[in-house]
Amino acid sequence: MRVFLVEDDKRIANFVAKGLRENSYAVDVAADGKDAAYQASVNDYDVIILDIMLPSKDGFEICRELRRQNINTPVLMLTARDAVEDKISGLDTGADDYLTKPFEFGELLARLRALTRRRDIVRPSRIVVADLEIDTISQKVRRAGKEISLTAKEYALLEYLAREKGKVIGRAEIAEHVWDENFDAFSNLIDVYIKRLRAKLDEGFSVQLIQTRRGAGYILG
Repeated sequence: MRVFLVEDDKRIANFVAKGLRENSYAVDVAADGKDAAYQASVNDYDVIILDIMLPSKDGFEICRELRRQNINTPVLMLTARDAVEDKISGLDTGADDYLTKPFEFGELLARLRALTRRRDIVRPSRIVVADLEIDTISQKVRRAGKEISLTAKEYALLEYLAREKGKVIGRAEIAEHVWDENFDAFSNLIDVYIKRLRAKLDEGFSVQLIQTRRGAGYILG
């Protein structure tokens, strides 16, 4: 899942981005309002975490612009302000939720999960593909009842393929949702991670869950 974090406080931005990446999110970060508005309009994000007080353009204006462009990505307003009027203003501009600093990181994660569940397609907390089970809350993976240990990025790739089970997913789509803006589209990193997943999920089983469609992409199922 790909998150756009807009926060001009470098300390907070680094803390939040690090925590999100450790929880299998791909994260892009911006600190300037105008840059953030452009980036949010041209990239496909699953959630936007948006601070209100930003240089050049505030979070209210950014959110208002996105909604005028019919960009319906869930927006979580993140700010030090706690006045009721500010919360009302944020929600009126099109934000979906509001979190006041300081906050517990666990609450931020819970609110992100809640926002993604509200999208047009409900995101289940448990995904089953044949004898593979994925708990998206605890991020635990089991095949035939045996728990499989995955790194954060391996898990993120597997969850994305599982959510699109039965569909052929191209490299561009994988890069868009599993990696951030710094991903080199010409690298073989996706192939490397697919190979790692196969080694952990399929070795020792007669049924191979991850299939390659030459020239098209990968399919789980």
